[in-house]
Amino acid sequence: MFDFFRLAGPLVRLFDPETAHALTVTALKRGLVPRQPRDDDPILSIRLWGRDFPNPVGLAAGFDKNAEVSDAMLAQGFGFVEVGSVTPRPQPGNPQPRLFRLPEDGAVINRMGFNNQGLDAVAGRLARRRRDGIVGANLGKNKDTEDAASDYQKGVAALGPLADYLVINVSSPNTPGLRALQGRAPLEDLVGRTRQALLALPKPVPLLLKIAPDLTEDDKRDIAEVALAGGLDGLIVTNTTIARPATLKCACKGETGGLSGAPLFEPSTQVLRDMFTLTGGKLPLVGVGGIGSAEQAYVKVRAGASLVQLYSALIFQGPALVTRIKRGLAELLRRDGFSGLAEAVGADQIGGRGRG
Repeated sequence: MFDFFRLAGPLVRLFDPETAHALTVTALKRGLVPRQPRDDDPILSIRLWGRDFPNPVGLAAGFDKNAEVSDAMLAQGFGFVEVGSVTPRPQPGNPQPRLFRLPEDGAVINRMGFNNQGLDAVAGRLARRRRDGIVGANLGKNKDTEDAASDYQKGVAALGPLADYLVINVSSPNTPGLRALQGRAPLEDLVGRTRQALLALPKPVPLLLKIAPDLTEDDKRDIAEVALAGGLDGLIVTNTTIARPATLKCACKGETGGLSGAPLFEPSTQVLRDMFTLTGGKLPLVGVGGIGSAEQAYVKVRAGASLVQLYSALIFQGPALVTRIKRGLAELLRRDGFSGLAEAVGADQIGGRGRG
């Protein structure tokens, strides 16, 4: 199949990263980006939260903040798409420039600051889609909201009836004080109040929590205990990191914000292993951070991920990466003797079979 990105990618990257992203979204909205094959290998399917995922490869939040191209991205071969982060009221985010490519490192730094058009705009778009394919919604809080839980409750009320799952995002490094909500007491309050809002919905919706990679051992234990207490249906592991590995080469490595892409793979995967162990494999985990190949997606699965997500690697490799990951992942599962994806989840943690 013709790889559109091999032609368009270098042209788009002539623009600054945020302009390039806006152009990409416009091209997707206008149907200018060719669809990818959707003949998913049955070995990749998995059922979670009463939903059938055709494959485990999802688009992470941040790409489609305003739910403008969720169906167009599903057409790129993703098994599910996560829109947002969306806040109750529209907000412009941080001053530009706030998005930086690190091509030598296969990485991105962003300090976007939850720029989005708000719940009303996102809800309107989700209401108009056919709901053909799994789309989740990532919820954030407005920068100036003091009662954080109230913003997440508003997000649940507006998007709960329209999304296949909801995500409490308390792990972005670009909203002051947000990551402090991952502490035991504030997290219990936040999850409890958000769960109360869910009970008012006509149908149950899975509630996930997206966590940071920069957590202490106590933080991880607290999050696991809160999750297992019944307030959460899954964890997304992890968001971007505030750390700056010494291996970074790009001149803009010192920019403030969250680092994503290749340098995040190892630290995020270690947190994934830790959370699988701490939750005893009882809670579905979504592995995010640095995935750029089928082999890396497979490492996440064997570390405990039932689903995986990517975003940064698309900037450098284009949407055909999704097809390559799916095909490669199916081959790896069969190579190691698994008959289905679910059998491989956490295999390295629980002494599962396979040669990986």
